[in-house]
Parts: sequence; C-alpha cells; structure tokens
Amino acid sequence: MVKTKKLQKPKTNWKILVYCLIAVYATAFIGSIFTSNAVKSDWYESIKPSITPPGYVFPIVWNILFFLIALSFYFAIINSKDSKDKRKITGVFVTNFLLNILWSVLYFGIRNPLASFIEIIFLIASIALMILVTCKISKKSAYLLVPYLIWVCFASILNYLSIK
Repeated sequence: MVKTKKLQKPKTNWKILVYCLIAVYATAFIGSIFTSNAVKSDWYESIKPSITPPGYVFPIVWNILFFLIALSFYFAIINSKDSKDKRKITGVFVTNFLLNILWSVLYFGIRNPLASFIEIIFLIASIALMILVTCKISKKSAYLLVPYLIWVCFASILNYLSIK
C-alpha cells in the first residue's frame, strides 16, 4: 500500500498580510486627504470630462483595487525566495504608493492637471514594473495588479481630457 501525502493548505502569515493592508490603506488615506473635498469643488466640476463615471463609483473601485494591491503585495512577499527579492518587491510597491499619492497632490491638491498627467505616466510605468517584478515570483500576485493598471490607464484618459 502506497502512502500519499496529504496536501496541506499553506498557512496565512497574518503579520505580513496586516503589514501589506496597512501600507496600502495608509496610501489610500493620504491620497484621500487631497481628493475628498476637491471632488466636490467648483474647480473640479468645471474641468471634469463628460465620460467621468458618477462620483459614487470611485470609492467602490478604489477600495476593491487597494484590496487587490494589498493581496498582490502579500503574495509576492510570502512567495519570494530571499531578502533581496523582498527588498525589490517592497521597493517597487513603495515607489508606486508614493506616485499614487503624488498624483492626488498634483491633480486635486495643487489643481494642476498637466503636471498630474505627466506624473500618471510614471504611475502607469510603476504598475507595469510591479507586474513584471511580481510575475517572476507569483503569477497570482501579478494578475491581481491588472485591474489596477486598467483603471489607472482609464484615469489617465480622464486626466488628459481635463487639461484646459
């Protein structure tokens, strides 16, 4: 009789998962400081493109995206082989988080759609880099970032159309 090994479900590393969630939602919170009041302003209403989705769509989409980003970060970290990979992953994610915040500062804080459009190109590049880096470590992690890339590409169109 041949004994078969029972496949064990990988254990969740709660400490790392919580760290990833905190990092991502801290980014979201800081960005929202610049965004929340500005979306109700006369300035934004005057430049908002006609194809802009209704206001209630944005918090729903962003909360889903931020959760997916946190999961991607988590899967990449727990599946990385060594501390060099972990540093690389953390570096590309933190760079992306800073670019994400900077876009909110430029667009809604400083109210400069042209500068924010130039910056969103770097944000898109950072998402593509996140996908490339994580794909080598965890395909699941990379796939979780695809909706983020698509949404930010759409946001870049809205950004471009708002340049006056």
